[in-house]
Amino acid sequence: MESKYNYFKRDISWLSFNYRVLLEALDERLPLYERINFISIYSSNLEEFYKIRVADHKAVASGATESDEETVQSARELVEEINKEVTRQLDDRVRIYEQKILPALRKNHIIFYQDNHVEPFHQQFVKDFFREEIFPYLQPVPVSKDKIVSFLRDNRLYLAIRVYPKKEEKNKGEEPKENIEKYTGECINERNDGEGIKVGMEAARPNVTDLRQPLYFVMKQPYAKVPRFIELPSREKNHYLMFTEDIIKANLNLIFPGYDVDSSYCIKISRDADILIDDTASSADLVAQLKKKVKKRKIGDVCRFVYDRAMPSEFLDFLVDAFRIQRDELVPGDKHLNLEDLRHLPNPNKSLHSLEKPKPMKLTVLDEKESIFNYVAKKDLLLYYPYHSFEHFIHFLYEAVHNPETREIMVTQYRVAENSAVINTLIAAAQNGKKVTVFVELKARFDEENNLATAEMMQAAGIKIIYSIPGLKVHAKVALIRRRGLNGEKIPSYAYISTGNFNEKTATLYADCGLFTCRKEIVADLYNLFRTLQGKEDPKFTTLLVARFNLIPELNRLIDREISLADEGKQGRIILKMNALQDPTMIDRLYEASEHGVQIDLIVRGICCLIPGQSYSRNIRVTRIVDSFLEHARIWYFGNDGTPKVFMGSPDWMRRNLYRRIEAITPVLAPDLRDNLIEMLDIQLADNQKACWVDDKLQNIFKKRTPGTPTVRAQYTFYDWLNKTNS
Repeated sequence: MESKYNYFKRDISWLSFNYRVLLEALDERLPLYERINFISIYSSNLEEFYKIRVADHKAVASGATESDEETVQSARELVEEINKEVTRQLDDRVRIYEQKILPALRKNHIIFYQDNHVEPFHQQFVKDFFREEIFPYLQPVPVSKDKIVSFLRDNRLYLAIRVYPKKEEKNKGEEPKENIEKYTGECINERNDGEGIKVGMEAARPNVTDLRQPLYFVMKQPYAKVPRFIELPSREKNHYLMFTEDIIKANLNLIFPGYDVDSSYCIKISRDADILIDDTASSADLVAQLKKKVKKRKIGDVCRFVYDRAMPSEFLDFLVDAFRIQRDELVPGDKHLNLEDLRHLPNPNKSLHSLEKPKPMKLTVLDEKESIFNYVAKKDLLLYYPYHSFEHFIHFLYEAVHNPETREIMVTQYRVAENSAVINTLIAAAQNGKKVTVFVELKARFDEENNLATAEMMQAAGIKIIYSIPGLKVHAKVALIRRRGLNGEKIPSYAYISTGNFNEKTATLYADCGLFTCRKEIVADLYNLFRTLQGKEDPKFTTLLVARFNLIPELNRLIDREISLADEGKQGRIILKMNALQDPTMIDRLYEASEHGVQIDLIVRGICCLIPGQSYSRNIRVTRIVDSFLEHARIWYFGNDGTPKVFMGSPDWMRRNLYRRIEAITPVLAPDLRDNLIEMLDIQLADNQKACWVDDKLQNIFKKRTPGTPTVRAQYTFYDWLNKTNS
């Protein structure tokens, strides 16, 4: 039965979020290099989006795969809509970069050359730097429509070059063989150059009947050997930067003597990075599949061909034919591609200050002498990352290692840092004679290899490893310390439920929450969850909400309660903070609650398929916050007639989270901690610096500060509030 409600398209909504990231580059209140970094984040996000989401749609559009959610035609139309929106956003990115960022750099005495034309006092330096540092690593490869099978590597920047043989006064009818042989170098003997490109002498020859026929080459930029950005000698108070590709462009005549260099443009290809594995496979088969398939990620099907939009149409047509590009894979770009590299842009002007981000604080009640075990045995503890130090969690594990009553440590692993202190501590526990069980989710996208390598290292240290469950992902972020007295008596065990991964790197970048508790009902539920992950029983949960078990029924009950209150003339109130809201069934429940008068605030960072501003959503407001840290916590508030119920945990309201993953959510039962989370939600809703309304056209409408009201920048205001209460 067709729903009476409407929804935003998931991927178009995501593009709205990514555009909001780009808008941070316009905020002149931010330090300049912070603004530049947001252009980098925007570009990196978009790259991954094409490799995963667009690649999936293209596979459906081509008939290569089937989908229950879209037809071939709807997939084609969506890819077209995505490319159209991305092209529109690119116009704004170019405008922001050229009209805002570059002038701001110049104002701060940083001259960033944007083409191959440089000041006379730098021309010799550029030529010398090219000869000495770049030229040895360049390898132009001829391109032909018919005689070369070419393969461009994923996300690598290439220079596409068009040249013409020089006209010679003598022997006009002869082919300039000497130049061709000299400057195609190794190409004379057919070989494979490591890029998967077959090259032969015949392909490099121009048409013998017309010496002015163009020749085309591609040349991979040598960023493994040379930085993307080069600092040139300063002059007076000015500093100078230049793209490496612009230095190459300025010296193309040295690479192609005997030719007239007509033009050159940057190109890149994005390839399908999704890994299709048999979800029903056993753990051993899954490991074998991943080891084999993850290595093929770089040679997936093309999902995007990005080119400098200044490229002439006949040049582009030649490349499209030569590289067998489909027209719906074409995405126009700017002169400089791969702007995710801007995060590495040198800052030669040391007077430019950096953003003073909140620094992780340690709780005074948990100084180095205080046992977290002793504290949590008395009362629950809630940490807020990155405002609180992740070292507290490391210390928690460290105590478990050295506590003689610890019998077992159980942890889920989704994404961990390289050289992880968490993993090292677990290994130390195993070596100290503790039983350690770790559930490793191998299907965490882009972390498959790291997770597999980490799992094998832990296994070698004596840790019991449980791999992915067939057909499911385990996304719960939980840990359990099981204890028993030395004489066999029962003593408190400890549970930890988090909204974020056990990753000390992302714990300084992502805004998350983690709850420590000794409450018997939560400890028992968490133990049942780990037994479920080991395939030992079909559990019943009394307190925890676990996706695929009791989560959906409880959410429906909580929403029904607020609807009933509103129908009675009381206040129905819901606040939901999450990364993404996409599941139509749960969106329908929110629409229904709105129609009954329940007041609903959504704080959704990324995808939000719920459309505000409709007759059936008139009581729903959608807030988006983008700031220094990535908002990652999932916190749900239900008013419950003045006795609020507050939950925190790992899932978003996406179909995959609610129905195809194992997720864990805990109620926050300690009144003081519950009130603290409510305070955080109130601060975020009051944000008038970095918060936007998302309207019914997916526009990001910045919230304005009402005259006479305080300035609220949620992340910084909440940090200050935590600092004042840290006693």
